[in-house]
Amino acid sequence: MKDYGTAWRILRPSSMTDQIFIKAQRIRSIETKGTSKVDEGIRDEFIGIVNYCAMALVQLELKPAEQPEMDHDEALKMYLNNIHSAKALMENKNHDYDEAWRKMRVSSFTDLILMKLHRTKQIEDNQGQTIISEGIDANYMDMINYAIFALIKLEFPEDEENL
Repeated sequence: MKDYGTAWRILRPSSMTDQIFIKAQRIRSIETKGTSKVDEGIRDEFIGIVNYCAMALVQLELKPAEQPEMDHDEALKMYLNNIHSAKALMENKNHDYDEAWRKMRVSSFTDLILMKLHRTKQIEDNQGQTIISEGIDANYMDMINYAIFALIKLEFPEDEENL
């Protein structure tokens, strides 16, 4: 927020979804090609996914603003509440799935994020209506967690050898 303020408050949730898609698509491109021409790696893009998902959750709650300025303390509080909620969800799912993520590849997290994005876009195209599936907010939460798992795997790749 020190660099950009709360300019993101003007974005509709569907635009946030597209921003997340751009980041996930770039990660997949780098994973596939094995190289990038821009001096930002996939780690930065996964961090961006976490941030955009948390901001998108704020947008779902508050709706986009015509004037994007928001009190920075309030924006940070809402952002952190969403991160804490995602962490609680991660802990619960981690318990139920017996830490299966530890045996997964980073590229699988990329693919799962892309799948969640396609689901989210479909829900958005249906004006947020679902019959039995979770809503847009649940998809953003899952994407936060997949991105965090990928960041852990990137930070501690030696752990893969010990599985």
